[in-house]
Amino acid sequence: MTYVLDTNTVSYFLRGEGNVDGCFQHEIINAGNPYAIPYVVAYEIWRWLNDKPSGQSKLFVKQFEILFNNVQDKADMTASVWMKAVDVYIALKQKGQLIGDADILIAAYCIVNNYTLVTNNPGDFSRISGLNHVNWYT
Repeated sequence: MTYVLDTNTVSYFLRGEGNVDGCFQHEIINAGNPYAIPYVVAYEIWRWLNDKPSGQSKLFVKQFEILFNNVQDKADMTASVWMKAVDVYIALKQKGQLIGDADILIAAYCIVNNYTLVTNNPGDFSRISGLNHVNWYT
C-alpha cells in the first residue's frame, strides 16, 4: 500500500503532533510501505515554512527536505490526474460541497493511482467517491 501524505499530516509530522510519528514509523519504516508527497503538498509546506521567521523554520526545513527527498513517488500530476480532478470538482459542485483545489488535486492523484491518503481532514475528503483515506493524527 502506498500512502500519500496530506499537507496537515506533513505539518503534524514536522511539529511532532498527534500520533503521526508513531504511525509513520509503523506503516512506512517498519512495514516498508512506500509514501508519496504530491508537489501541491510540497508547495503548501514550502509556502508555510517560508512564511515563518527564518530561525523558527530552519529545523522544519531540514526535516522536510529529508522527508521529501526520501519519497518513492513525488506525485507527478499526469493528464489522467487532471481529468480525475475535473470529475471530482464537478461531483462536489453538484452536491454543493466544494473543497479547495489543492485538496481536489491531492484526492485525484490518490484515486488515479489507488493510493491511500493520510489526512486529518476526513470531513472534506469523505465526500469524494472512490478515495481511500486514513487519519494518523488520532
